[in-house]
Amino acid sequence: MRLYIIRHADPDYPNRTITDKGHLEAQALAKRLASQGLDRIYSSPLGRAIHTAQYTADTLNMDYQIEDWTQETGLLLQDESIGEVCAWDLDGEIIRGDISPTTYHNWYHEKPFNSAVFRAYFEALEQKSDEFLSRHGYVRDQRRYRIVESNREQIAIFCHGGFGLTWIAHLLEIPIPIMWSGFFLAPSSVTTILFDERSDQWAVPRCLGVADISHLYEAGLPVQPSGIKANFY
Repeated sequence: MRLYIIRHADPDYPNRTITDKGHLEAQALAKRLASQGLDRIYSSPLGRAIHTAQYTADTLNMDYQIEDWTQETGLLLQDESIGEVCAWDLDGEIIRGDISPTTYHNWYHEKPFNSAVFRAYFEALEQKSDEFLSRHGYVRDQRRYRIVESNREQIAIFCHGGFGLTWIAHLLEIPIPIMWSGFFLAPSSVTTILFDERSDQWAVPRCLGVADISHLYEAGLPVQPSGIKANFY
């Protein structure tokens, strides 16, 4: 099975949709996905994800299914020194300078992520991810996935930057603060996760590409910096 974890196109946050540039991105993305084929399409319930997914669904003459758990995370950090900021937007210079190194398993024990809300969110994401993957033939057993039914489908999930980074980190067992500060999912970018089956019993998520935007280059479209706070250009 291949998962295509796709951030929505350039967002128009106030109007809960995508911008004019985002519509062009979504059209280019639909052309790219149509060329390789999809078996299933899922979307976050938020407008900017749905309006991005609609182009692909229409191009492939497919329906999409809403997955509520893939909507953007609302995790916020509140601190006198940093003010209020989305957790996945915390400055990398803080994460890699002022915060002790963390692992995939203990990151929510360390300040400033040691609020109970972080652990609760992460455990809920793990549970929802497990439920989703079990519907597609893979049941998590400790750190790997037992193959209940081998799956060769290509599945697109239209979601969000913060959520996408967090889910990818979970699947690959990367410390989440490092994923947040070290990677950027550009609008309409595609991250491909293969469930690598080396035997008929176990599968392990393997990343084939992060935040691919080749469809934008093919269409002659610029990369939009939504989510980058400083020197993108």
